[in-house]
Amino acid sequence: MAGNQRVYKQRIRSTQTLQKVFRAMELIASSRIGAARRNAQEAGPYDDALSQAVAALGTYSHLDDHPITRRRTDTQRVAVLVVTSDRGMAGAYSATILRESEKLLEQLSASGREPMVFTFGRRAQSYFSFLGRAVEYSWVGESDRPSDHSIDELAEVLLEYFLAPVSAGGVAELHIVFTRYVSMVTQVPEVRRMLPLKIVDVTGPGELDRSEDADAQTFDSSPLYEFEPSQDAVLDALLTRYVCSRIRNALLQAAASELASRQQAMHTATDNAEELITTYTRLANAARQSDITQEITEIVSGADSLGPE
Repeated sequence: MAGNQRVYKQRIRSTQTLQKVFRAMELIASSRIGAARRNAQEAGPYDDALSQAVAALGTYSHLDDHPITRRRTDTQRVAVLVVTSDRGMAGAYSATILRESEKLLEQLSASGREPMVFTFGRRAQSYFSFLGRAVEYSWVGESDRPSDHSIDELAEVLLEYFLAPVSAGGVAELHIVFTRYVSMVTQVPEVRRMLPLKIVDVTGPGELDRSEDADAQTFDSSPLYEFEPSQDAVLDALLTRYVCSRIRNALLQAAASELASRQQAMHTATDNAEELITTYTRLANAARQSDITQEITEIVSGADSLGPE
């Protein structure tokens, strides 16, 4: 039984070590989630302002003729950006996104499209590399805190692929699979088609690329605008900036979701480790008590055997 005590004590020590790691990761995620959530929420008003500006510009120009809004029929290639975490210990955060991305890739392939995979996060890169699927571009190391440089680079690359001719590897659509942050306890996986943009008129805050069944709204009155240097130049700048803003918003939402998922997962792991320590401590005490009882029994039995007959 002494061997059982050693086993339980060893398990208690190893579980205590893991508990310290879990607790530290929970505290790190807790310290970062505030800034990540604030960045994700503060990006909303900027997107709304861009939506209003582009919708207003649409009353003076033909947005459907712009390359960013025009549906391409010269290629079947489709770009898919999969946003996961760089590290594990975030519950089912990355697994859920990878499952949704597989569904999207299967749907695209079944419809005759040729999906091209782009990844943001080491988990997605490792997953598709393990499956032997080619990855066009991969960004790693900043999943929980994406920098402005990485976001701008990613948006520029994806826009180049969409605007490029077929001979240069151009794609007809861009889809992003990411996790939308709702609250600390709710994060929703989302598949969003970013390009080509679906333009509708809006009278309040909202996105331009709404679902197909969205009801288009019109302005009650259209103010008079003067465009400098030209209407086309303003349209190019606004649409490009809007697409970049939507990509930035998706990455910031994913970063906040990752940290929230990791905090929840590490909190649960810390509680489970505490329960395991309590269980192993009780088992170790029971084994120790059994050893003591057995030793007392052996002593009494030995004393009885040496006593007078």
